[in-house]
Amino acid sequence: MSSDRLWRFPKPEWVNSATTRTAGVYVAGALFSLGFFFFIDAATFSHSAKNGGEVHIKFVDWIPGICSALGMLVINSIEKTRLSADSFSYSGSGVALKARLVLFLGFALMAGGLAGSVTVLILKYVVPGYPFPTLYFGVANVIANALIMLSSFVLWIFQNMDEEYSYNLAL
Repeated sequence: MSSDRLWRFPKPEWVNSATTRTAGVYVAGALFSLGFFFFIDAATFSHSAKNGGEVHIKFVDWIPGICSALGMLVINSIEKTRLSADSFSYSGSGVALKARLVLFLGFALMAGGLAGSVTVLILKYVVPGYPFPTLYFGVANVIANALIMLSSFVLWIFQNMDEEYSYNLAL
């Protein structure tokens, strides 16, 4: 066993396989679509005739989902190699600092989306004391934003895995 390893157990072979990476990307897509399914389901039910209440999903309910989706786009547009990039290897200076700043802004957008959905749930649905068919609109919003956030984490981890067939050219 190599002495430069941190852990005693060897890294499994499936961690670096292309199949694992592909499966992770599919799982992230399924989580993302399931999240938006919950929200679209609540939005369509709120405007249907079966909803006997006066409360409907408005633009305020959409804002947290938009923030979470934008945060997902920002986070997954950054490669892991950019986070530790030297100014010698990429053009320009401060590439790592800029990448970390953009990554922070993406995480802030997603956290703001999740916090916004919890805020909308509490202020719009819990405080007035609406019963559960109406309360589902806020719960679905929180579930949707949590699933979008989880899918972003899964996608970023599996997209930036080291691959067996990739080449790292360094001077």
